[in-house]
Amino acid sequence: MASPTVGVAAHYFDDLTVGEQFKSPGFTFTEAAIIDFAWQFDPQPFHTDVDYAREHSIYGGLIASGYHTLSVCFRLVHSTGLFAGTNITGRKLDGVRFLKPVYAGDTLRVVVTVRSLTPSSRPDRGYVGLTWDVRNQTDACVLTAEPEHVVMRRPA
Repeated sequence: MASPTVGVAAHYFDDLTVGEQFKSPGFTFTEAAIIDFAWQFDPQPFHTDVDYAREHSIYGGLIASGYHTLSVCFRLVHSTGLFAGTNITGRKLDGVRFLKPVYAGDTLRVVVTVRSLTPSSRPDRGYVGLTWDVRNQTDACVLTAEPEHVVMRRPA
């Protein structure tokens, strides 16, 4: 399968401005995907057992693992084309806040804002600080985070 950013113009460090925003398409969580992810990576009963989650959890139903939600969010950020071919690596992920549970049927979107731009001592790269604002279909904020990436500078 081709990358969803094939044909998208690259955003180099030098092309970005503080305050610039990128908006992702939506992603809808399914019950099957929530359970499958949880069995592999976070096998707690409120992620894996519909009946248990409905009857015994404080959430009133099956919810997605926070790790699943973060993974989907990164996929959504990638789909904006923000770092199409220019991302060298993630540097850190600060300030992760899980604000509301994510249920089967919820559709998430991410608004990514460029928070900071710091040139590296290496002339071919810079550090891009971002803010993620993750919203569901009712516009409720379900997650926030502040990742930082190492991004290529535009070739001279």
